[in-house]
Amino acid sequence: MMKAELQKAFNKQINEELFSAYLYAAMVNFFEGKNLKGFANWMRAQTVEELNHANKLIGYLHERGADVKLDAIAKPTATWKNTLSAFEAAYKHECHITACINKLHALATKVNDPAAVIFLNWFVSEQVEEEANADEIVQQLKLAGDAPGPLFMLNRELGARMPVFTADPEAE
Repeated sequence: MMKAELQKAFNKQINEELFSAYLYAAMVNFFEGKNLKGFANWMRAQTVEELNHANKLIGYLHERGADVKLDAIAKPTATWKNTLSAFEAAYKHECHITACINKLHALATKVNDPAAVIFLNWFVSEQVEEEANADEIVQQLKLAGDAPGPLFMLNRELGARMPVFTADPEAE
């Protein structure tokens, strides 16, 4: 049985993941409004990935016989100064999510729930990838500066990312 304190923290992380999806959906709309379909596509795939993360957490709570308690999702920012500032916000957000996952992992260790620790190890590794992916795009945008050519090339490259929604909480 999962301790109440850990169950509450897992539910908080579900809310964080759902907010992440909501934030990235706002970024989809921002980029669509700028006719940057590739950037919008990348954010759309990110939205789906965050929903998958929430589903994975929800599935784990169900597997452990714990209650899932969804909370209200805050309204995300909807506009950014430019493409770079949007991706800087995405990177900053991923750093926030990493801190949340690390805190949850530390709590699972503290309350001596080895199963939760093992489960959360996947999220710890995933966050390394999430931060690296967002930061790589930030660095490329910084290199591109105000030059439209590199921006359009990156837009085309990011358009190739395919969103993959999974109903299986064990997948990804």
